[in-house]
Amino acid sequence: MTKRDWVLKSTVAVMLSTSLLMGGQVEQAAAKTQDSKQSDVVKIATSLIGKDYEYKAKGPKQFGSAELATYTYKQIGISIGSTIANLYKTGKSVSKNNVQPGDLVFFSSNGKGSPTFMGIYIGNDQFVYSSQSEDAVVLKKYSEYSKKFLGARRILEETSSSDNSGSKQEQTANNLADKVIKIGEKYLGTKYKYGSSSSTTKTFDCSSFTQRVFKEAGITLPRDSRQQSTVGTTVSKKNLKKGDLIFMKASVNSSSDRITHVAIYAGNGKILHTYGSPGVTYSKFDGTNWEKRVVKIKRVL
Repeated sequence: MTKRDWVLKSTVAVMLSTSLLMGGQVEQAAAKTQDSKQSDVVKIATSLIGKDYEYKAKGPKQFGSAELATYTYKQIGISIGSTIANLYKTGKSVSKNNVQPGDLVFFSSNGKGSPTFMGIYIGNDQFVYSSQSEDAVVLKKYSEYSKKFLGARRILEETSSSDNSGSKQEQTANNLADKVIKIGEKYLGTKYKYGSSSSTTKTFDCSSFTQRVFKEAGITLPRDSRQQSTVGTTVSKKNLKKGDLIFMKASVNSSSDRITHVAIYAGNGKILHTYGSPGVTYSKFDGTNWEKRVVKIKRVL
């Protein structure tokens, strides 16, 4: 029996032995948290058990340690960091005894220093992680790693059961959108440079501008516009809201929908973006060629 076969066989055995205990509880939990995304994260993470480990592999067949979490959250429309160091700073810190399904858990070999491996807690004292030593994505007992535990981070906030939870969430999103626009405005007039480095604010190209603005608002976006178009929730033009990202093709007459530009919807029929001679600027959107070039609109707030 190969090492990989042994991992798969032992993992199945562990899952079967706990399924009778977890079955009813998981179904109830999924029903109660259907408005959140906890159950989706758990389902996706467990579906990856048995996949191969490979350093820095991003999936879907092979995964590095951090990349397993990045991939899982990407499937539910949430963009998070792509390294253990970045993920260890994202979201909200939670204590070892207060972890919930979907939380990211971090460890080191001696329980000190910086984390060297991480996983996704799935409940029932279990977590899933991509193990270098076992060369596979595996299921482990959380309590057995208590001496190696360094910290946990919560990406998903608990869903409020109060009647006004939706309006509160909407207000939070609106406040965050206002913050994004305010941050963007401080860069008005900054020169445009194609391929500008993400580490500078002296020049921007369209996607380094959106990445910088959202980063300062506490939201991590990938570097280029095509990568950015893969995160968040797709929305239609008629449902466009302030803070949405608008992705465009090269020209109105282009036969290809290849994304070449990204802008931030600023409300009132305007976009905030950067291009050519004006650099960072406001442009009219409604009824213009900018609108006619739209390929996709994504909401990440």
